[in-house]
Amino acid sequence: MRLRQWIKNVFVLSPLLFARQMLDPHDLLYALAGFLLFSLIASAVYVLNDIVDAETDRLHPVKRLRPIASGDLPASVAGTFVAVFVPMVLILAWLLHHGFFAVLLGYFVLNIVYSFGLKKAVIIDVMTIAASFVLRIVAGAVVIDVPISEWLLICTSLLALFLGFSKRRHEITILLDDAHVHRPVLLEYSTYFLDQMISLVTASTLICYILYTVDDETVARFGKELLFTAPFVLYGLFRYYYLVHQKQTGGDPTSEFLSDRPLLANVFLWAISVIVIIYLA
Repeated sequence: MRLRQWIKNVFVLSPLLFARQMLDPHDLLYALAGFLLFSLIASAVYVLNDIVDAETDRLHPVKRLRPIASGDLPASVAGTFVAVFVPMVLILAWLLHHGFFAVLLGYFVLNIVYSFGLKKAVIIDVMTIAASFVLRIVAGAVVIDVPISEWLLICTSLLALFLGFSKRRHEITILLDDAHVHRPVLLEYSTYFLDQMISLVTASTLICYILYTVDDETVARFGKELLFTAPFVLYGLFRYYYLVHQKQTGGDPTSEFLSDRPLLANVFLWAISVIVIIYLA
């Protein structure tokens, strides 16, 4: 179920932060429930992906150790788990909030389509990953009934594209000539092309974040101080870019975040700065 990957679902909590609702017990409880249910459905998706990708995962130096690919967990048992677990989570989502249920169902369906088709479509595969992150933001906003910030959606999309293209580059780098055997779509990519895409979304992410901090509506709500958090974003992007190119990592953003101390410290300082600025503005 890859519980370590639940850290990605912190995006579900971001609308709570930027809507200044963190101190509201009702909204905080709903947001945390949304985070938990989103994490559970994401885990079900991971299990389903491992069932579908078992054969190709056995060709990967790291993924071959996963329970289904290694044979430690029978695919039939994993399939039964998904068949029982997904309806249970969706029922709980319906009871929590009907709109949240719709978003969660959309996320699950999107990932089903990705597993059986979209992951083979060049560029669209990475855009689908970005859409999954956007749905996390939407889910977080819907569950506490707050407006969705267009800037938050744009910045999240670009950041997800940055991570997605970095992941593809890492796969090509470590798998070399066998890359397309593990993931057929990698035959359509090259390190040169991916470097161009990564550079493009890196610049776009930073520019959009800066534009968000100086937007009239943002300044009216939080003041001008939010602009001072931009260096953290710049360093975070550059640090990850460094890890991808110099350390040949980037295949798993969660692992990079948890294992690279400078990156972890940078994200922590950014979060603290944003919280202080937003709640003391």
